[in-house]
Amino acid sequence: MWPSPESDRRFPASWINDATRAIALRHVAKHRLDVIVIGGGITGAGVALDAASRGLRVALVESHDLASGTSRFSSKLVHGGLRYLASGDVAVAWESAIERARLMRFIAPHLVHRRGFLIPSEHGSPRREYVLSGVGVAIADLMRHATGLPGSILPAPRRVNAATAHRLAPALAEGSLRGGVLYFDGQLEDDARLVLAVARTAAKLGAHIIRDARAVSATDTSVVIDDRRSDTRLVLEAQAVINATGVWAADLDPQLSVLPSRGSHLVVRSARLGHPKVAYTAPVPGHFGRFVFVLPQPDGLCYIGITDQEDHTTDGRHPVVPDSDVAFLLDIVGRTMEHPLTPGDVVGSFAGLRPLASSGGDTADVSRRHLLNDIPGNPISIIGGKLTTYRRMAEDAVDAAVARIDSGDNPCRTRRLPLVGAADARYLAHLRARSAARLVRRFGTEAPEVAALAGQIPDVAGPLYEGCPVLGEELLFGVLAEGASDIDDLLERRTRLSLVPTEAARARERAERILGRGRELLQSG
Repeated sequence: MWPSPESDRRFPASWINDATRAIALRHVAKHRLDVIVIGGGITGAGVALDAASRGLRVALVESHDLASGTSRFSSKLVHGGLRYLASGDVAVAWESAIERARLMRFIAPHLVHRRGFLIPSEHGSPRREYVLSGVGVAIADLMRHATGLPGSILPAPRRVNAATAHRLAPALAEGSLRGGVLYFDGQLEDDARLVLAVARTAAKLGAHIIRDARAVSATDTSVVIDDRRSDTRLVLEAQAVINATGVWAADLDPQLSVLPSRGSHLVVRSARLGHPKVAYTAPVPGHFGRFVFVLPQPDGLCYIGITDQEDHTTDGRHPVVPDSDVAFLLDIVGRTMEHPLTPGDVVGSFAGLRPLASSGGDTADVSRRHLLNDIPGNPISIIGGKLTTYRRMAEDAVDAAVARIDSGDNPCRTRRLPLVGAADARYLAHLRARSAARLVRRFGTEAPEVAALAGQIPDVAGPLYEGCPVLGEELLFGVLAEGASDIDDLLERRTRLSLVPTEAARARERAERILGRGRELLQSG
């Protein structure tokens, strides 16, 4: 709810917005901190949360908006590492399985949901690959069991016949199916929402979250930033500095070698694929264990991805999907379909640059292990890894910072720390009976608070336009509590309307009015 004038705090502790940014910037300009984190993606947000949860005085500085880079361009999966088993990287697969269990049980059960995956088997395809895929799925399920993740959250895999496979994925060519393996994994409602929840939880524990503050340079104990709003330069000081800037990490730590890998996705209407009930795979010929995925999303869309190409030229904040990636994805998926897709079926696309810790080679074969660069006299740098293991990356980085600070025994506290909005399945089901299911999926226990804005500020309420799933109260909450400051923040990151450009254009005028209304409320307090 909107805080009352009598409240001791102007805003709830977890809220971040333009007003809290100004307060945070004034504070960090005058006080030496324990830790400064550079980068507002999932890794940087995770580092800020880990540090704040240990009682450290911490600030996060981000040059643009939270989740404005790679972290919003993932496949939206929280997976147990099946792909890494196929490549023999058991350690990464196990780490993924552990972190998936923590996210789905304790940390973000409101944001990470179960998703069925089908590995189809077709007549004429190598039976050996299908058998090996089934073995890999079985091993992954043993790992799932070993992590303590119960079957009530992720059921055990099973084989299905051709009729069931076609019912689950109707776009598959029915005559060529001989069955499939059905397994279950984790899927995010929205990767950018995970970043926001992590950052806001850090703020709730005392972290200063400062966007639009570009780090120009960094040492082991200081960061020079340009405040992009006031065009002023500041020097911030701390006992330890952590560089979590992803594909830009080498700009602050020249000793690093970051290999950017472009992962492209296409956006199509679910109806064109027969409204698939599960995600499913299409094998890449000649590359065992590598697949293109068809990934159903809420609100009638499917994503098709992912590519894995080295790319040193693309803008990491606004990557363009090249025509070659579109052709590749359509070709691979089309081989499995009765009626293949055409470029005209593509209503949107997106790509992200993964920051791989490597100096060369085929990016599809580079390990997804993360790298901690901890050299005395330099910032601590954390790169590589993947979205699923962000928390472990943060733990390793803050462990290194604690060693530099010499603060004594100060262990990690995030392994079961719930994010804002988190609750168990029973309570979330209770909320869904009382609130809009979309709001519960995206905000968890904060859904009633978001819904209440419609009553308090009636002119923002309801769908942005007829048939649009996005509600005006979501956008207003994005301005008041989630740090949104301009129209692109709302359309590209607080919602994902921009993934279908025609829908974003249709919503833009109303979204601008809601943005203005939110600014008025912040100014009035």
